[in-house]
Amino acid sequence: MKSIFIAFDQAHYERIIDLLERNNCRGFTAWEQVTGRGTRTGEPHYGSHAWPSMASAILTVVDDSRVDTVLARLADIDKERPKLGLRAFVWNVENAI
Repeated sequence: MKSIFIAFDQAHYERIIDLLERNNCRGFTAWEQVTGRGTRTGEPHYGSHAWPSMASAILTVVDDSRVDTVLARLADIDKERPKLGLRAFVWNVENAI
């Protein structure tokens, strides 16, 4: 099992939920409003007057076999609108109950 942490502009929310459903990634935890700034590109998401956009985040745990497909689809979404910002990170899941 792997966990995928996805941080993204709120405009991507519905597409990411749809992507997870289409790839049988049923379980997830979502944070609707998070702030942050990417390390390379994109605009900060601070929810302030100067930087009004906000970000969201999702953590999902999936079978190893689904990771590459999900990451590829997330990359497609990011390429369509790169200034919005979307990042995904994968970690091993050691134990789960």
